[in-house]
Amino acid sequence: MLGTIINTATILVGGAFGAVARRGIGEKYKKVLFDALGLCCLVLGANTALPNMAKSEFPVLFILSLAIGGLIGTRLDLAGRLERASRQHKGAVQGLTTGCLLYCIGTFAIVGPVLSCLSPSHGWALRESANTYLYTNATLDLVTSAVLAATYGWVMLLAAPVLFVWQTMFYLIAWFFGDAMPEPMRCELSIVGGVLIVSSGLSILGIKDCKTINLLPSLLVPVVYYLF
Repeated sequence: MLGTIINTATILVGGAFGAVARRGIGEKYKKVLFDALGLCCLVLGANTALPNMAKSEFPVLFILSLAIGGLIGTRLDLAGRLERASRQHKGAVQGLTTGCLLYCIGTFAIVGPVLSCLSPSHGWALRESANTYLYTNATLDLVTSAVLAATYGWVMLLAAPVLFVWQTMFYLIAWFFGDAMPEPMRCELSIVGGVLIVSSGLSILGIKDCKTINLLPSLLVPVVYYLF
């Protein structure tokens, strides 16, 4: 769990730095940050989803996941509930959703906790520690959280506990099932998550509001499918 704790801490540190620095950033520069974030989401999302599609054992699972998850999210009106709860801070909700997806989706954030559990090591040197994935992910998240917080503000710090819960879930799955956690599950999660990151990018750029929040239950479908 050491890697997860460090990863969570870097988001808090980076987010706090970005939120403080935000006060001195003019509106035209914030617009540049928005555009940059949107483009990065498109690239990162595509880079996460496309390589894994070739490895998928069930190529239509991500379609079923998005369809089922979207129906569940729409029925529960997740996007509407969040917007009504924070009507004055709609942009912040969008930023928080984007941040959580960027932090939680990907090989480092999913495989890292599993390796940390299966090959526990308390070494701090990257070449010796089973937490290498999470240390690397923490470095990336430190920069990402600073940029996001400079754009959206202090609300981005709420993404840290979300990451902690997410990585702890995979740590516990590995603890209960050992090395039985299927690689196809990680693959399908990456595909679905990549699509959601692209969806966030489209929303940030103002191209299309796909109500990504309503699609979040899609991430549960591959987990349920492979566990049961």
